[in-house]
Amino acid sequence: MAQLIADRRDIDFVLHEVLNVEELSRHERFSEFNRKTVDMVVSEARNFAVKEMIPTWKEGDDQGCKFEAGKVIIPESFHKLYQLFNDGEWLGMNEDPEWGGQGMPKSVSSAASEYFNGANFPFMMYPALTHGAGKLVEEFGTPEQKNTYLKNLYTGKWTGTMLLTEAGAGSDVGALETTARKNADGTYSITGSKIFISGGDHELVENIIHPVLARIEGAPAGTKGISLFLVPKYRVNADGSIGAFNDVICTGIEHKMGIHGNATCSLTLGGSGQCIGTLLGEENKGMKAMFVMMNEARLLVGMQGYACATTAYQYAVNYAKERIQGANLLKPNEGGVPIIQHPDVRRQLLTMKSYVEAMRTLLYFIGYCNDMIATSEDQAVRDKYQGLIEILTPVAKGYVTDKAFEVCNHAIQVYGGYGFIEEYPVAQLMRDCRITMIYEGTNGIQAMDLLGRKLGMNKGAVVMDLMGEMKKTIRAAKEHDVLAPYTEKVGVALEKLGETAQHLGKTASSDKVLTAFAHAYPFLEVTGDAIMAWLLLWRATVAAAKQGSAKSKDIPFYDGIIKSLEFFTSSVLPVTMGKMEAIKATNGACVEISEDSFNG
Repeated sequence: MAQLIADRRDIDFVLHEVLNVEELSRHERFSEFNRKTVDMVVSEARNFAVKEMIPTWKEGDDQGCKFEAGKVIIPESFHKLYQLFNDGEWLGMNEDPEWGGQGMPKSVSSAASEYFNGANFPFMMYPALTHGAGKLVEEFGTPEQKNTYLKNLYTGKWTGTMLLTEAGAGSDVGALETTARKNADGTYSITGSKIFISGGDHELVENIIHPVLARIEGAPAGTKGISLFLVPKYRVNADGSIGAFNDVICTGIEHKMGIHGNATCSLTLGGSGQCIGTLLGEENKGMKAMFVMMNEARLLVGMQGYACATTAYQYAVNYAKERIQGANLLKPNEGGVPIIQHPDVRRQLLTMKSYVEAMRTLLYFIGYCNDMIATSEDQAVRDKYQGLIEILTPVAKGYVTDKAFEVCNHAIQVYGGYGFIEEYPVAQLMRDCRITMIYEGTNGIQAMDLLGRKLGMNKGAVVMDLMGEMKKTIRAAKEHDVLAPYTEKVGVALEKLGETAQHLGKTASSDKVLTAFAHAYPFLEVTGDAIMAWLLLWRATVAAAKQGSAKSKDIPFYDGIIKSLEFFTSSVLPVTMGKMEAIKATNGACVEISEDSFNG
């Protein structure tokens, strides 16, 4: 079976024709990343993903993780793969070379991440969470903590995790019960238990560094009293060597629907009273610090879900071109044809294609926003792009993972009965993808974040900046007559989205706040639809400008981009418009119904 992950032609299109990332090399920070270097990075990432990562993906799923005699055993092939991954210096792609990074633009590393996560995202959870732990140390650590931990994390010598969740405090982090008692030497004794810890224990490396949320004895209740601590599995001596075991014990692992290759652990800290941590950042400011990691993690989860979708689409297209079944409706007597000739299969493939292309552009654009922050000396420009990242994050995590799962579902349907069989790849892609809608804040929480926090950021200036980007695309699209009918539909949808946002925002500020938040998830859906339409229009505007001078081999590609826009605006946006009408009606049935009326 062909080893498929992502469409290199479309990756190049987004990087070089939509975002023009080569222009970043004009800035000293990214001066090494000209077109040739960018293409080399993407090629190397693809080669590594295809040759080294894909072969371990199915094996990791079949072997899974085991908990034996108090030890966590992960798939055997992951050990070699992890070493090769670190040898390629892929873990710290965006980070300062001083700490073991490559210093590349985030828009470029997005392409590498797409390949890696599409090839084996259960494995990628180990280095990805390590990177997130490193960012916490980089952002909030003391010089001593940075010297002790940062390079070891960014080079993958040690791994990292994120210890938030407890059995009695899932999404309600403020209810956690893990405690920290200050010692005379300034360290803290940590006591508590955490669950659902991805990569919480294993023998990939000699040490695992756990950022842990806990409450210092006597601190205020709720999130206001939470602090963040660095708790290594093994203590680190003053000279950087590994010291004594730090009383962090794995008590078991979960048996899951998907991501079998990643160990999801329950951990007990300080069961023997010997777990020592150091404060990371300020006392009682742990949630603020942890959100740095959580925001990065939410974008990572969006990439994980999306990578499953783009891989599933590639497999479905390949299968549909090869699978012979049924006659062409216009030629019923000429025997079987590839199923890609059947209208319903083409409908599903074009649905998948349009979502995959728009989602890729969204995630790369968010990376590009980070690059704009890194290269601009104008604080207003940096604030604008930071605001765009903030408002797009719940869409990139929530909406993208929802649609990614739908794309995987379509892929199974294209395969038919074979899609339901584990011998073929799309079943595992769908199983792996499902968790992305849940962890790092369920998609319902992402919807509440969009409505409750992001719409009102900077007194609505962030929303206006996003609308400004969309309107800029509409103005450019109007220069191409071929796009006229689609441009008009996108414009109408954006206007209606603005009206819907204003209505729901007012409702959330009234005595109907519960009714407003009952519509938060549908609002996330329509916001995501509108953003997809904008991005597809942006892509089509670039394609329309290239059509006249395109090489013959590129004509079908550019035509396909415009067809994606045509399909989305004709088949998806009308449904979106209806959903916005339903949101504006703001029916209260789901909050007015009594609990006893839910039979069960």
